Amino acid sequence: MHDDTLKAYLKKTVELSIAGQHLEFAVSQTLFSSHQIDIGSSHLLKTLQPQQIKDDAKILDLGCGYGPLGLTLARLKGGAQVHLVDRDALAVEFAQANAGRLGLANVRTYGSLGYDDVVSHDFDLIVSNIPGKAGAPVIQALLLDARSRLAEGGRIAVVVVLPLEQMVNDLLTDPEIEIALHQTTAAHAVFHYRFATTVPGGTGAHDAAWSGFEHGIYDRGESIFPLEGPALPLRTAFGLPEFDTLSFETELLLKAFQDLGNANPRRAVVFNPRQGHVAVALWRYLKPDAIDLVDRDLLSLRYARANLIRGGCPEASIGLYHQTSLVPAHSSPDLIVGLLREEEGPDAIEATLLEASKQLAPGGQILIAGGSTPITRVLMSGTVERYLRAGKRRRHKGNSTALLQHRFP
Repeated sequence: MHDDTLKAYLKKTVELSIAGQHLEFAVSQTLFSSHQIDIGSSHLLKTLQPQQIKDDAKILDLGCGYGPLGLTLARLKGGAQVHLVDRDALAVEFAQANAGRLGLANVRTYGSLGYDDVVSHDFDLIVSNIPGKAGAPVIQALLLDARSRLAEGGRIAVVVVLPLEQMVNDLLTDPEIEIALHQTTAAHAVFHYRFATTVPGGTGAHDAAWSGFEHGIYDRGESIFPLEGPALPLRTAFGLPEFDTLSFETELLLKAFQDLGNANPRRAVVFNPRQGHVAVALWRYLKPDAIDLVDRDLLSLRYARANLIRGGCPEASIGLYHQTSLVPAHSSPDLIVGLLREEEGPDAIEATLLEASKQLAPGGQILIAGGSTPITRVLMSGTVERYLRAGKRRRHKGNSTALLQHRFP
């Protein structure tokens, strides 16, 4: 992400003082706990005594957000190697930016869906603020699949909201698991635990190569997508919108495909693909030579890709890009289609569209959908207007689409 685009997402900075260290983190309004450091995360950090962590420890922060857990541990243990991973690319980019702000060179930040994309399996410590709405199969995987990622003697330290305490306690009640600490506050519960044996070379769910996505821990079921021609059963996920019915904005976007005229895109981009409905329809109707899926959310990218393949799109024609920018770097698509993330705010929407418009191929088109107010803001933006001219607009029940065309043929 360009620095100017990152600034468009910036909401404020938050501070944390612990163990004689004072840290400051830049945050975005769309990331978890953007008002202040989450109380649960603060409590978890207080239970991690620095003297009990090796000076050269290898640490994984799973679901790092903007970095309060992993970056604090990296500051407290300057000789440690700390991996910070998240399924949200914006979180990864803010964690990376915050590592730079704090002058920390002993960290790696990258995207991962749970443990699926973690690049190592010999961590001395794994920490996580477990998402309260992750769903039971995902929470189970986050807690128990740590076994294959630990070095011998390694431990896990997690915090959960209080309604999940009993579930977590039940999952950890196993002869192979030693609970070293179970501490409860008014709103959270912290668990430290380790496994009697670690299995970095194991098999099945305890294998480091085991994929939670491939084994369906996020699956919600199938939903029939009625298209012209054969209807298509799509694989749907918990935690993604439109698992059983389309939103008004998506329905409007699909109708607006006819506004593209005789578009015959060589390369198309679909951003914010959710479960994949828009990408599948675009492939069915326009048959681009290549279709790039771009999103902050790795879960959305993986489901949209799986559904494109179900819909007949060759696997080799699909690109997957986990990022906040709307277009892959060094790409020049003929068509960009997607749903605005209105929660990001007008500055971020304008910045990402401006960046995308500069990469659009001459004569290319951008088709966007969202609430009527943010669409109007886009159309009134003098910055975007330098590169794009407005085409047809559709409105329905407070939502709109807008077709934007490259100013240079």
